[in-house]
Amino acid sequence: MPNDLQLLAAWRGGDRRAGGQLFDRHFSSIRRFFRSKVGDDYDELVQRTFTRCVEGQLRFRGEGSFRSYLFSIATNVLREHLRECRRGRHFDGNASSVVDLELPGPSTALDARREQLVLLGALRRLPINDQIVIELFYWEQMTSAELAEVLSVPHGTARSRLRLARERLRGHVDELSRNVSEVELTRQSLDHWAVELRQQFK
Repeated sequence: MPNDLQLLAAWRGGDRRAGGQLFDRHFSSIRRFFRSKVGDDYDELVQRTFTRCVEGQLRFRGEGSFRSYLFSIATNVLREHLRECRRGRHFDGNASSVVDLELPGPSTALDARREQLVLLGALRRLPINDQIVIELFYWEQMTSAELAEVLSVPHGTARSRLRLARERLRGHVDELSRNVSEVELTRQSLDHWAVELRQQFK
């Protein structure tokens, strides 16, 4: 199976099918990126992201991964969308934007998924910049080097942002947990819960 760079080279050479395969490979991740922040209004932003990728495909020089390049476009599209939503007000990335996510089912099911509810509540309290870093790290399994590519910052800066975002997330989880034992369980299980929550945003 060809990798992203091989598909990209074929696409640039005129193979439209290769371009389609490349987009299909990353569509779900980009959709999840927007869906967790704007809810059901994600379609236009997904389309805008891939349109810009098509228009600017020659700007990608293969210095990083194609996935990181695509998410850097998506991040810029999201920021523009949030500015449009807050037109007339200064946007500095500190507003929360993780959308409400209903976890339907009987109370027993909700009790069983309390970890997800706690984590989701903690995510909602984070600034949008922290949400982006946390979601790309946990849900897309990005390394700090890839985060640096997405955010267009030095590697060390990306590592610091990730560390601080995780600390703030843990702090909010602590606040939302009901008792000491649950706080300890939350700290031990944070990585696992974050991956589980990813399934809610397919």
